[in-house]
Amino acid sequence: MPRILFVCHGNICRSTMAQFVMADLVRRAGRADEFVIDSAATSSEELGNPPHHGTVAKLREKGVPVGSHRARQVRRDEYGDWDHIVYMDAENAWGLSRILRGDPDGKVSRLLDWTGRPGDVADPWYTGDFEATWRDVLAGCEALLAAL
Repeated sequence: MPRILFVCHGNICRSTMAQFVMADLVRRAGRADEFVIDSAATSSEELGNPPHHGTVAKLREKGVPVGSHRARQVRRDEYGDWDHIVYMDAENAWGLSRILRGDPDGKVSRLLDWTGRPGDVADPWYTGDFEATWRDVLAGCEALLAAL
């Protein structure tokens, strides 16, 4: 059973979008019972907050169910709980390395590195462009699911 943790800075925009997109993709593939999917932050800035209204609006526009979620920070002691720890950008990689203090099992990867166009997932917190984030997240999640 693949266990996937999506990670971004605050856990209210990109990682929550990836969590709900991946959950929807596996559900549509008839594989929902085969996966454990969650998301977390590298920072403590948004702890306890719900997903960003722009993320919620974009997911609803695309027909992706939005579940209950409150931002939380990834913890070093949960490294063993996940098969894949998937981050969104270079800043998240730095934050994860600080928190996890290494990746001995090679579980940590960047979402778009699963696609044919590696790079950082657009951050709507700064751009306000949730459509670009949607495209990046969908491409990454589809590629990750195909690989699994």
